[in-house]
Order: sequence, then C-alpha cells, then structure tokens
Amino acid sequence: MNRTDIDRGSVSATPASANDTRAERSVTVVDHRIESRDLFVATREIIISHGPDAYRLRLTAQNKLILTK
Repeated sequence: MNRTDIDRGSVSATPASANDTRAERSVTVVDHRIESRDLFVATREIIISHGPDAYRLRLTAQNKLILTK
C-alpha cells in the first residue's frame, strides 16, 4: 500500500431502511481533508455522531462553520 492509497479514500452514507428519506452522498477524502461543499449538499446543517454524542455543524449566511454539541 502506497501513501496515495492511505491518504485518498471516500466515505459514503446510505439510507438505513426503505422508509428513510436521507439522501445518499459520497465524500472524497484526500490527505485527511474533506471539502465542506461535499458535506453541505442541499443543506446548511449536518449532524456528526461521535460515540454517544451528537454534534451539529452549521454553515452560516457569512459562509462560516459553527460546531455545537
């Protein structure tokens, strides 16, 4: 495995069930970096699960990011 294989990958999320209305998305990871425009497809807020906690990442009208618990 070379360095490119380690630093380049993708993360995807799919609906958990047939009744789930969440959209499928794929996010590319390059050098441990994710483009925010890939996260905020058709939304201005996402929820990040970290262990038992949920964090809200919001994109503001001034194009800033706010992370809250």
